[in-house]
Amino acid sequence: MEAPLNPDFPFDPSTPNKAQGAYWVGPRHLAGDDGRLYDAVADTLTGLDWTSLTILRGRREPDEAPEDRQVLRSTVLHLSPDTLRWAQWVLADEPFYLGELPIAWHVSARTDTASPLAQWSAYFTPDVPGEVIVDFLFALDAREHPAERFAAPELVLDAVTAQGWLRDIDQPDAGAMDPTFTSHLTLGEVPPLIQDADPRALDTAGDEAGPAGWQAWAEPALGAPCLWAASFSGSVPHDLVAAFAGSLSSTAPVLRRVLPVSTRDRLLRAPAS
Repeated sequence: MEAPLNPDFPFDPSTPNKAQGAYWVGPRHLAGDDGRLYDAVADTLTGLDWTSLTILRGRREPDEAPEDRQVLRSTVLHLSPDTLRWAQWVLADEPFYLGELPIAWHVSARTDTASPLAQWSAYFTPDVPGEVIVDFLFALDAREHPAERFAAPELVLDAVTAQGWLRDIDQPDAGAMDPTFTSHLTLGEVPPLIQDADPRALDTAGDEAGPAGWQAWAEPALGAPCLWAASFSGSVPHDLVAAFAGSLSSTAPVLRRVLPVSTRDRLLRAPAS
């Protein structure tokens, strides 16, 4: 749903975000996750008939009361009906960081049920807009073969430049950014610990570069902490990354009640009625 956005409807700074009404805001790549990133994605996966499992790991001493049990680790796993793809909410786990931001959602897929190993993985931190992860998962769910690569990387750049993003001057075939130079998308070196079945991803001692993967992030100001980050291992199909990129760069506004402090002054908003 689209609505005209007007900067003449500011939020009242004296009122906490959670007390505000709903607003249509844009651009969506700066709109954050509305403080409900788990619910937005989990509700979608439930609607797609993915099964959810909660894994608890804790410690309990002899004769300890149930209410005193210490839960050390909690993971919510969502599994597709064919078990070839899955998504994990890992924010409550022992922290795994992308840059300086903790990972919230970890999505993977495999080629067949005979292999327990993921062919590729994608990672999303808090404040990646929930709508963007949902569109990525819709594309993943619709794929008959979730781990096979068909499209070329150009598809990803076409998805964002069609929405007005600019190609990187230094690497026009592997990078783009929004017109305000805040959000970035690039194909290149993959951060450490990103899981992928390509054997080159495991060779950390050799001189050969590992498989290039897509990375995306929003940096509200030069040198400031990132608002969010996303990482795709080298074997993630480019058409799936294009679904993410097209949704991220979409000009359609999103509904929000909570705005990121670092970008709220850059957002256009109109009351939802």
